[in-house]
Amino acid sequence: MNRSNPHPSDQSIVSGSDFLQLNIDDAPTGGRSDWLAQQLRLAISDHRLPVGSRLPATRVLAGELRVSRGVVTEAYQRLIEDGHAAGRGRNGTIVVAAPAAPPAVPRPAPGDSPLPPRALFAAAPGADIFDRMRAAPARIDLTPGVPDLAAFPRAAWLRAERSVLGSLSAAGLGYADPRGTPELRHAIANWLARNRAIRVDPGEILIVAGTAQALSLLGHVLHDAGISTVAVEDPGSLGARQHLRNQRLDTPAVPVDSQGVRVDVLARTATPAVLLTPAHQFPTGAVLSGARRRELMRWATENDGLIIEDDYDAEHRYDRPPVPALRSVLPDHVCYAGSVSKLLAPALRIGWVLAPPKYRDTLVAAKRFADLGNAALPQQVLARFMESGQMERQLRHLRTRHRRRRDAMVDAIGTHLPDAVVHGAAAGLHLTITFDTEFADTDLAAAALVRGVKVQPLSWHSQRPSRPGLVLGYAASTPTDISEGVATLGAALRRLS
Repeated sequence: MNRSNPHPSDQSIVSGSDFLQLNIDDAPTGGRSDWLAQQLRLAISDHRLPVGSRLPATRVLAGELRVSRGVVTEAYQRLIEDGHAAGRGRNGTIVVAAPAAPPAVPRPAPGDSPLPPRALFAAAPGADIFDRMRAAPARIDLTPGVPDLAAFPRAAWLRAERSVLGSLSAAGLGYADPRGTPELRHAIANWLARNRAIRVDPGEILIVAGTAQALSLLGHVLHDAGISTVAVEDPGSLGARQHLRNQRLDTPAVPVDSQGVRVDVLARTATPAVLLTPAHQFPTGAVLSGARRRELMRWATENDGLIIEDDYDAEHRYDRPPVPALRSVLPDHVCYAGSVSKLLAPALRIGWVLAPPKYRDTLVAAKRFADLGNAALPQQVLARFMESGQMERQLRHLRTRHRRRRDAMVDAIGTHLPDAVVHGAAAGLHLTITFDTEFADTDLAAAALVRGVKVQPLSWHSQRPSRPGLVLGYAASTPTDISEGVATLGAALRRLS
């Protein structure tokens, strides 16, 4: 009698897995690890694999897919390098972060449609240029200034929030001191002492809505005090310059070289104030040298000058020792500004200002009349988060991730943009590349955006003519996206040439 079930050896072999319904036959020849890593990323992105879930053991998944264990191991390793998974020893490989979803482009109001890619770079950048850039759709965003948002410590933040709400009195929900909550000012004083060599009394700290508000408030105070100019580094942050100019301040340019700002040129401007990024100059990455620091201290003390120190990302360093803040050695002449935007997330809108005594009271008054002070609840949560040691743990975690992404960008530039010169790769969340050939870097940025890659031209941050270049952020993109994005830039440059 014929049996309906043939012998197993007569059956066709199916190379598939119940896990995510994976079918290895869909993978291209020679690219199985790439294909598997991409399928896992998609599953994490659409929450079929939520954060906290465990991936199958490599031995098990390799057996189900009928591939070598090395194929699965390599795919898992790529997820770990991208920061989406972490190996937990005997507990296996765990999903720890979802890929950041592309920002939703808001529906434009009538007469306010997003500019086409080339139009964004067709004229000098206006006051809304960064809003326009954020709204521009792109597959890969390599613009500077954005931290690794997928790495935000949600679980630790939630624990801190629950702890605060569980112990907060009813009075704690009322109006707070416009200078900021005592708890956060105390936590920041401790943080600055540990990490930036700054000794400060908590009463001297003013909590603000990020460095942007710090510059606006200080610009208002300086203008009312009769100061009409604040010198700025060149190249230097376009956004910072816009905030100062919005307060009716002129911003004469002072050139920057490999040792930092040219103090001899600063002295010739006869301006009473200067805005600097001495620990990691934006955008070149130069560190203010010891000789220049001494020159700057002489300039400040002999001319009663004011130094506005924007310490925007000094904690993120990889290949060099820490650099002390200027505020630690010259407190009477330095107005120090910092924030958690590059450490945690810009969405928190929490920063701090340490002003010299002569400006402290007027700066607090400006903050009071601006908004009565930052929201108190997020301040309390951040204070609990910092004092628990979570901020240091987060920084250590980010340094590892950022180093991998920085290395991926440097390697990709060497491969796809071999004629580019890399600046500022030892620290921070971005690097700058320049070219010796003559072309408009705005044309390259426009061509890249047409191809779905978003970057900033160096010329946006320069007031004087300079070599063409790009400012490239790497913290918020995976190594895979970074490599693809730089390859796209290389193709765009070849077409442009």
